[in-house]
Amino acid sequence: MKHIHDIPGYDTFAKIEPITKGWPGDKKYCIETTANRRMMLRVSDISGLAGKQAEYELMERIYGLGVPVPQPLGFGMCDGGKSMYALSEWVDGQDADTLLPHLSPAAQYALGIKTGAVLQKIHALPAPESSEPWHMRFHRKVQYWVDEYRANPQVHSELGEMIIGYLASHSDVLDSCIQTFIHGDYNIENIIVTSNGEIRVIDFSGYNTSYGDPWWDMHNMAWMPTMYPHFYSGQIKGAFNGAPPKHFWQVLTYYFAYDALAALTDPYGLNGIEDGTDIVNNILQWTNHFKGTVPTWYVQDMPSQTQPKGEPVK
Repeated sequence: MKHIHDIPGYDTFAKIEPITKGWPGDKKYCIETTANRRMMLRVSDISGLAGKQAEYELMERIYGLGVPVPQPLGFGMCDGGKSMYALSEWVDGQDADTLLPHLSPAAQYALGIKTGAVLQKIHALPAPESSEPWHMRFHRKVQYWVDEYRANPQVHSELGEMIIGYLASHSDVLDSCIQTFIHGDYNIENIIVTSNGEIRVIDFSGYNTSYGDPWWDMHNMAWMPTMYPHFYSGQIKGAFNGAPPKHFWQVLTYYFAYDALAALTDPYGLNGIEDGTDIVNNILQWTNHFKGTVPTWYVQDMPSQTQPKGEPVK
């Protein structure tokens, strides 16, 4: 642990446990101090200092606005200046990914409503006026995957051409998107449910964390191994205080097309868990091969509390 020995307060670290769950990259630890306080420690390479510092300052700001995120506790350099660290409050509870299979459809829906309401709070922080328009930024993301697809003949197919054609002909759906602060990776692995049912949101450190279209925070179900229709339907309604506008579905379908192109082009590199063809096939089913906009899994109404526990669907 030499790389963290110069963190202020290191002499009070009675227990240091590495955390292996999540995307590779930063080193993460659960810290327990001599005063029995538990904290999350994240250590990153110093090359990303500017971005990580801006990210930490944003976390301080949204925590101050009442968004249910872990309290930021410290930021600085360590390992003789080779690395940087960020300390935050440790949150006890279960991640939604672990909890959802054990909930009834009604309870999944209710949890989704709560997580959608949290998104409202996250998105209350507006983007700087100097931010480049979202549609311009996102179209570069699309072009990146188009170029990657074109450069890899082994993934070429009629399906790939259809997806690229859809993205080209529907790009105007992003023209009117506003920008706010976004989580960037708002998925069920980054949502913690405490013992009293409260929500805490973690891991704002993804490469997507910044400012952007708030609706971008609702596309991540495409990348999860298991789909929970009642949960995600509740999340969407919670984010809008009811039924979303028609334009939302058009934008979400556009994001699904982007996800499908990325998964088709790099089937293992992006999530490392499932074959990307499973992700593509799910999206094609949800959108009826992009002929529809409201996904087939969307649940219009709150399920009955008396329904038996439902099985998650792929």
